[in-house]
Amino acid sequence: MSASPHPLHELDPAPAPSVLALVPAPAPVPAVPVVPANRAPRANTPLMRKEHRDNIALFRYQVIRGAADPSLSTRQRGPLVRALALVDHPWPYGGTRRFSRESLDRWIKAWHRDGFDGLKPDERATAPGTDPSILLLAESLKREKPNRTTAQVKRIITETLGQAPSETTLLRHFRAKNISTGARPVATGRFETVASNEIWVGDALHGPRIGGRKTYLFAFLDDHSRMVTTARWAWAEDAIRLSAVLRPALETHGIPEVLYLDNGAAMSDKSLARTCAKLGIKLVHSAPYRPQGRGKIERFFNTVTSQFLGEITVTDTPMLPGTAPEAGSQIGSLEELNTLFTAWVNMVYHHQQHSSTGQTPLTRWEASWEHRTPVRKPLETIRQAFLWSDTRKVSKTGTVSLHSNSYEVDPLLAGTSIELVYDPFDLDGEITVNNNQGIPAGTAKPVDIGRHVHTKVINAVKDNDTATNINTGINYLDLVATRHRQSLSGAPISFADLHDHTTPKNQTQPAVSEEEQP
Repeated sequence: MSASPHPLHELDPAPAPSVLALVPAPAPVPAVPVVPANRAPRANTPLMRKEHRDNIALFRYQVIRGAADPSLSTRQRGPLVRALALVDHPWPYGGTRRFSRESLDRWIKAWHRDGFDGLKPDERATAPGTDPSILLLAESLKREKPNRTTAQVKRIITETLGQAPSETTLLRHFRAKNISTGARPVATGRFETVASNEIWVGDALHGPRIGGRKTYLFAFLDDHSRMVTTARWAWAEDAIRLSAVLRPALETHGIPEVLYLDNGAAMSDKSLARTCAKLGIKLVHSAPYRPQGRGKIERFFNTVTSQFLGEITVTDTPMLPGTAPEAGSQIGSLEELNTLFTAWVNMVYHHQQHSSTGQTPLTRWEASWEHRTPVRKPLETIRQAFLWSDTRKVSKTGTVSLHSNSYEVDPLLAGTSIELVYDPFDLDGEITVNNNQGIPAGTAKPVDIGRHVHTKVINAVKDNDTATNINTGINYLDLVATRHRQSLSGAPISFADLHDHTTPKNQTQPAVSEEEQP
């Protein structure tokens, strides 16, 4: 079957030999300077855009100049266009390109109709498609806190106005205004578990000072879903605060197979090792100076820094007269910090689509449990797992010393080493005794009690964070907290409640723990 005639020329299977002779060899035309593909110039200014269009028009003319000769008939032009469509042409900005017969015919028509200007590509419309007031707001948000990412600026505008321009539009506007858009690199990891609760990655982030005191964020992230199984700010990076954060997560979300932590003092404490052993959790520490596998928690901390910490202002000192307040939610207490952070995690982070998974953390977490259930332990078993233990040698009189207190044990244990299992918040309570074979050997009876709580617990119990009077204006995190306030459920858990043997209320919201006191 023969092909149908082309709009500009009839297909001639046997063109006259004199056709090519009709096209004289063109004089050499200066080539457009070739720029490597990875260094193609950006047409950011009107002058650069004009130069770019001129270069493209010149390139197109060099391609079609032979076939565009006005003296050629349609029958004579056909073979020339077909030949041009079969070869690669050097692209002025690096590499080669091949063009269809339709494109070449369109260029020839444009050349005959409008000359050189007809070969120039269409210029983009310069009229702004976005409300200038919205762009001005975006510019102000970026300038007042330069560490805000373009995505974060879009979130704030959406939270405030209900809709926002695309990130591409905002990024183009920032570049046009010479506003830095550089983003800090984030650590990423290639490994990923196939289901939730296989691995929880945990770490601590050093935060801002409140009232002159340093804050620390303990966080655990499910490796598969990227959901925050628990997270909370505290006054110190120690084992007791870590326990207060981890225990509610195990009660709410189930028991993970592995905890993957760094080698910090709190993460390496023997009390945590005992907890994991009692609950059947494999405790793994990353090798020193080798953070491989910790990319997900590091990326989460980068998100916390850019999207949350970048939106708060710590009111450590009174403002000077005539000084304008800083942008962001004003924080004067640890309680306020945790309230806003919990709202941000539940209402923002858990509902953001993750670039690696293509799903939100909450959606991915819930999908993982469609045909399986999390491993759960009785609440009393979990409570027992968070008790502490120490090894002591029994005196000849059948007594043992523990943290400046004296206890009496079975006289048959005199002269042997025993394990004492106790609640660090209640040293005058029941203390279980195991002999040197690990077999239960009764309880230790208080004889002389001089200290009622463990020394590591004293400061935690005293962390009754007192909020200061802060007049907070309307801002991003406050808007998020307002949406979150009605979704809170479950009973808060405090440090002091860790020794309570009663059953805490189940929390229905799969998010961070809600203890009132750090």
